Amino acid sequence: MVQLTLPANSRVAEGRHHRSADAGAKTRLFKIYRYDPDSGRTPRLDTFEVDLATCGPMVLDALIKIKNEIDPTLTFRRSCREGVCGSCAMNIDGTNTLACTKPIADIRGPVAVYPLPHMPVVKDLVTDLTVPYAQYASIQPWLQATTPPPTNRERRQSIEDRAELDGLWECVLCFCCQTSCPSYWWNGDRYLGPAVLLQAYRWIADSRDEFTGERLDDLEDPFRLYRCHTIMNCTNTCPKGLNPGRAIGEIKAALARRR
Repeated sequence: MVQLTLPANSRVAEGRHHRSADAGAKTRLFKIYRYDPDSGRTPRLDTFEVDLATCGPMVLDALIKIKNEIDPTLTFRRSCREGVCGSCAMNIDGTNTLACTKPIADIRGPVAVYPLPHMPVVKDLVTDLTVPYAQYASIQPWLQATTPPPTNRERRQSIEDRAELDGLWECVLCFCCQTSCPSYWWNGDRYLGPAVLLQAYRWIADSRDEFTGERLDDLEDPFRLYRCHTIMNCTNTCPKGLNPGRAIGEIKAALARRR
């Protein structure tokens, strides 16, 4: 029988337990992934006791409280706290989501917080997003047209054409869907992934863009597009309620129609 052994630095060890001085009825346990590649130590899972009576309702509120009052070395990204910037994407209670819009009350038992899966960890809850951002840049995510715009006016669009962009423009590039996709886990160097393909379709669907053919040419590839096997993890995990799986299906349909 084949025996598989994980690398030593992939095993998560039990970390420190930070007890609350004012533990009460509203105290919740937060189990948070900690890892500093420069330390040479294996990852660990630290436990923090947080008094929710003096904390906001979202997981991000608890993380900020922990950093401010318990352990200032805890590292994570955050910015808007409104579910708009996508910075605080992480794996919470087993699901990729935004910490700023995830209510603590929705989680039973200890709150488990990990970085986005299958991505290199910079430190603690911060992952290296260099590759997905480079893939995003590769689709040229801006309006392209050879026809000059009307003098002193914007490029107009009908209400019906504008409605085609709903469910696409709201993407905040948090990459929750990207990092929940098994096809991206195994082929992330070549498969663009659901977040980037949704963004690609946003421009294909835009009636003002005149480079639809070139955009489809760029996507017609066994790996860049067709590694999608409609597992639909992407749609199930999107914290904005978007449907990347549908967008990918629309790209495939557009390619099929032009054949």
